[in-house]
This record gives sequence, structure tokens and C-alpha cells, in this order.
Amino acid sequence: MNTIDKIQKNLANFSKSERKVAEVILAEPQVAIQSSIATLAKMADVSEPTVNRFCRRLDTKGFPDFKLHLAQSLANGTPYVSRHVESTDSPESYTSKIFESSMAALDSAKQSIDTHVVNRSVDLLTQAGQIYFFGLGASSAVARDAQNKFFRFNVPVTCFDDPLMMRMSCINAREATVVVLISHTGRTKSLVEIAKLARENHIQVIALTTKDSPLAHEATLAITMDVPEDTDLYMPMASRLAQMVAIDVLATGFTLRRGLRFRDNLKRVKEALRESRFDKNTSL
Repeated sequence: MNTIDKIQKNLANFSKSERKVAEVILAEPQVAIQSSIATLAKMADVSEPTVNRFCRRLDTKGFPDFKLHLAQSLANGTPYVSRHVESTDSPESYTSKIFESSMAALDSAKQSIDTHVVNRSVDLLTQAGQIYFFGLGASSAVARDAQNKFFRFNVPVTCFDDPLMMRMSCINAREATVVVLISHTGRTKSLVEIAKLARENHIQVIALTTKDSPLAHEATLAITMDVPEDTDLYMPMASRLAQMVAIDVLATGFTLRRGLRFRDNLKRVKEALRESRFDKNTSL
């Protein structure tokens, strides 16, 4: 876990004074790196010993060592900084915040995804006689996107965002069916129950979810990604982007696994759709 992540995840454990230091650093990490301990203490309205105590809480030897770790965190990728949109934000400000947090979340997801699980999931999907994509709420849009991607692969693909339809599908599923359940939190009771029902009916279950969630434990395989997002308070945006990228990863793996002849078929499908579009040079 990098320094930015440590600060973010330990905010609730800091004292009131230490939290002031944390908030100043999270708001402007680049400024914190270039500041002296006296300057940072003044910015946070705390004493210099408080800054030192804060640094040691993060397992560093002191302020200089903390700045080194912070600089390494910034160098290793865009940090996730909890910068929520405020009512006073300008269009430039909230646009920047959304793009920055989204890029940071995707970088975090990339670092945490287990490619061995991805490979095993591609194994299941390429051997499937039928594929179901299930998602509720914001994840239903991801499930629909997955259906559009996999529909081209000449495999029966269905998407549902209705728990009753999901249940009936699991009960009536044919042999070699694979169900892909999409839920960032992995705590939605109906989806966890559907995963359990699918397994009881000898269906392979792939979950796109959070590590150690109830859904992850019920699935055959769980593709987990560390996306820092509080979906209990805010509309899930970054997690949805990470899920869609994960679907693209699975679709790409599916295509590569099927070989050259399969890719040639996809090319013919794309060429067949060309007539449905205006040429790039056509003036309207």
C-alpha cells in the first residue's frame, strides 16, 4: 500500500490534529513534498511535533523520510485523493476532480487485479455453452455492455438486471453455463443468494467485486479490484469504469484464446457493419 493510500485509509484513526495534517497532504501532495516541516505545520495549523508524530504513525522515520515515501507514491502512478465535489466548485474544478479520481481509481484497479484469476476466468468463458451477465443498479449498465461485447463471439449471451429473472435463469440453465455477477461492494444480498443458487445448480460463477466480500466467497472465481470509492455515500462512478475495463480484459482474452480463425470472423462481422455508418469524409 502506498503512502497516499495509507493516509486515506487511516483518516478515521488519526487524532484531530493529525487529521488536519492528513487533509492538507491529501489536498496538495506536491506542495507537501516541497514544504519544510514548519511550513506544513503552519498550513495545517498544528505544531511541528504533531507533524513528526503523524509521519511516524505511517511507519516512516520522520518528516524527511515521509516526504521520500510520498514522492515515491506520486511517481508510481496517479494517487487517489479523496477530493469530493463541493457546491462552490467551478466547472473547471469539478471536471478536473472527476477525471483525476477516475484515472487514479483505474490505476489502483490495475495494480490490484490478479491476472492468474483473469486467465482462469477466460478459460471458463471460452468453454461456456451459454453466458449470463447479472448486475443491479450502476452495475447493470456494465452487464449490458458485457452482453454487447460477448454477443459478437457467437456464444448465447443474456443480460439480466431483475433478481427474479436471474433466479429462474440459474434454475433453468443448460449445461456448461457460466454466470458473471457484477457488484462493486459484493454485499447485495440478492446477488450473493443468486451466486449460491447458481453454484448449487452446478453453474460456474465469476464475480467482479471487492476482495473478501460475501459475493467473492460464494463465487467460483472472483476478479477483485481495489477501487477506493465509498458507494454508501456517493454515486459509484470510478468502480463502474473499472468494471467496464475488466469486461474489456475478459473479452480480449476470449478473442485471443479462440485463435486466428475466430479473429478473422470478428473482422468479417465488423466489415459487415461498415455500411451502417457514414464514411468519415462524408459531409452532412
